[in-house]
Amino acid sequence: MTIRAGIFALCAATALAIPAAAALAQSANLANPAALNEQAPATYKARFETSKGTFVIEVNRAWAPNGADRFYNLVKNGFYDDVRFFRVISGFMVQFGINGDPKISAPWRTARIKDDPVRQSNKRGYITYATSGPDSRTTQVFINFADNAGLDGQGFAPFGRVISGMDVVDKLNAEYGEGAPRGRGPDQFRIQQEGNAYLGKDFPRLDFVRKATIEP
Repeated sequence: MTIRAGIFALCAATALAIPAAAALAQSANLANPAALNEQAPATYKARFETSKGTFVIEVNRAWAPNGADRFYNLVKNGFYDDVRFFRVISGFMVQFGINGDPKISAPWRTARIKDDPVRQSNKRGYITYATSGPDSRTTQVFINFADNAGLDGQGFAPFGRVISGMDVVDKLNAEYGEGAPRGRGPDQFRIQQEGNAYLGKDFPRLDFVRKATIEP
């Protein structure tokens, strides 16, 4: 009886240790952007479980290889888990991709990737990186609510599209609108510095990603 109980306790402890170890390894990976350089498959699907429901993005690497690879590594290693949809502009797009932990987001601010040629248009449901100029893409992405072809000539290169759950994307809370200083929404600098503590206090009704995973 004692032996059986001991074996059970050991097995239970081992079972708990495995996900804990995986989480620690994942966290260590996220602190070192240079280590996350795995080439993505030619196509893959990323599943986003959110506070409004689930949507799935299908990524086509041929559309934007650099963007597809970065997104694959971020999703696979849990970067988007618990991330807020901090900029939601009705009829235009929804933006997300700043990690809620400032210690994790900090090294990614300068982990830029080279621009990809624009091979697809920014149609409704297509996902694209936010940029601040040439070769400045890092982790922030947006999903188009409408056909925003005007972005194509500005170098915004879609790398995938929502293939299911676009109705979920449409329902993401847009009450805060444009971000500061142009609007009354969150200040990106403060998100970077304070993370989800700032967003939870000042913008408590923002929707968020519960978990993002690469589908088998």
